[in-house]
Amino acid sequence: MSTHPDLNIKHTYDMGLIGNCAYLALIKKDTSVSWLCWPRFDSSFVFGSLLDTEKGGEYSIKPAVGDFSTHQYYLENTNVLCTEVECATGRYRVTDFAPRFPQYDRYYKPLMFIRKVEPLAGEPVICVTCNPVGDYGKIQLSRRRSSNHIAFLGLEEEVRLTTDIPLTYVLDRQSFVLNETRYLVMTYGAPLEAPLDSTAERFLRETVQYWLRWVKSTSISNFYQTQVIRSALALKIHQYEDTGAIIAATTTSLPEAPGSGRNWDYRFCWMRDTYYILTAFNNIGHFEELERYFHYIANISAKIHDKYQPLYGISGTSELIEKELDHLEGYRGNKPVRIGNDAYTHIQNDVYGQVLVALLPLYVDKRFVNPERANPEKLLAEALNMIKATMNIPDAGLWEFRNIAQYHCYTYLFHWAGSNAARKVARSLRNPEMEAMANELIRESAQKIEDCFDPKRGAYTNAIGSPHLDASTIQLIMMGYLDPASDVANTHLEALEKELKTPEGLFYRYRHADDFGTPETTFLICSFWYVEALACVGRVADAIREFEKLITYTNHLGLLSEDVDARTGSQWGNFPQAYSHVGLVNAAYRIAKKLDTPNFV
Repeated sequence: MSTHPDLNIKHTYDMGLIGNCAYLALIKKDTSVSWLCWPRFDSSFVFGSLLDTEKGGEYSIKPAVGDFSTHQYYLENTNVLCTEVECATGRYRVTDFAPRFPQYDRYYKPLMFIRKVEPLAGEPVICVTCNPVGDYGKIQLSRRRSSNHIAFLGLEEEVRLTTDIPLTYVLDRQSFVLNETRYLVMTYGAPLEAPLDSTAERFLRETVQYWLRWVKSTSISNFYQTQVIRSALALKIHQYEDTGAIIAATTTSLPEAPGSGRNWDYRFCWMRDTYYILTAFNNIGHFEELERYFHYIANISAKIHDKYQPLYGISGTSELIEKELDHLEGYRGNKPVRIGNDAYTHIQNDVYGQVLVALLPLYVDKRFVNPERANPEKLLAEALNMIKATMNIPDAGLWEFRNIAQYHCYTYLFHWAGSNAARKVARSLRNPEMEAMANELIRESAQKIEDCFDPKRGAYTNAIGSPHLDASTIQLIMMGYLDPASDVANTHLEALEKELKTPEGLFYRYRHADDFGTPETTFLICSFWYVEALACVGRVADAIREFEKLITYTNHLGLLSEDVDARTGSQWGNFPQAYSHVGLVNAAYRIAKKLDTPNFV
């Protein structure tokens, strides 16, 4: 057990997220940009004080002197973030956003970060600091002053700050009175070549309208609608629209628990998340995002001939070499800081079933008139052959144990689910040989799952021959392997509750030791899986109660982390975690379907 002092203090990520499906940024309540990677989600940060307060650069709009208080919020149903600051000399508001709106029959989503600063009361005296960096803080950029902008040089392309604030004030970090609305537009590559204030206002107006229309087009019930909308908005901007990839989280190296060493780079696309993410978009009725992600997965599958990796880069790249950046202090001093993720080398055999289940709609959903894959038999045959070839091979499991290989129940569940999906497609294609192969793999994987059953506890363990329970086996109920009305579904769920659930309604992934010791924090997606399982087995009142507990673990803006410390309620792990928001969306949908009363809450 770690003795890190942070474990005894309530800790919440005091940051808001903005993005436009080309980049993401995190802005703290004090207006400082703590995280911004350009030109891609997985690029070096330009601002990264989240991982090093000195080497991470700074971009802030703070009162010049004295204490101050802030209030941060989103414009309703948008990804436009407002931070109101009150200090001794007055009050002002910073509106931050990433432009996104339709233009010329496509979406305009530039590498452009706009900040609008407007006085609200008094005569606030403020100071603007802008110091971008390169190569994860190793490169200090040089500056070139022009008539109306500052160019920051040293990266592959120019970073430019165009503003109507006197440049001297910015360059010299000199304080000034904010007595009128000011604008700051930062760009990477193509600069702003248009009137500053009118363009910024137009972009703000059109971006707000885009998000309002997007939310209106969602199909969700009234069950905790505000929370579902925020999760949907956060999930949306985690999609890298250029390729369709959806990353697991905005950040890298935020520890799962302080002092734990579990600091991973999550700016990649995990195959294990595919089914759940696509389900979430389908549940809120967003076909466009779902289709783009299909294209990304299908493009990866076209390149695969021997095995799938657990994760890929946002461009589909397969090599994600893990490195430790020793020059960075790490979040709150938590080292190491890692970029890349060695999990791409792991054997994780559930991915074949994940791909089959995820791509099933391409061939059975009538909305897809022109499937991405012209030859579905080839994809099915390859994936089924991979399931067959790995049926008796141990793997690292979905939690990606680095030095442990077992015959995981979860892996066999997705062998079973993927083979079922393949059977449906084989029938639609009238391919009896493929259907027969799928049937045989269904039987084999079901037997492997049953080999994990512990009759004394009436529960399925995490792996064949293992005594340990694992929250991933909740999926046996949710995926339909266990009849939710059966006795074994209920005894299995009760055993998991007894061993893995905390009094606060949070769930550990598992409680046995792994490569880094015993997990210290709970995993939010497992808690949402638990809520879904409760709804499945008919314990709807329990599901609602537990859901209501979980939504108290968001930050001030409704954003979720990866992990929560059950003792303090602290947020840990990479942030925001797309997977956690997927869990919230799917759990709310499952409860709403059970209630079948849109005005319940």
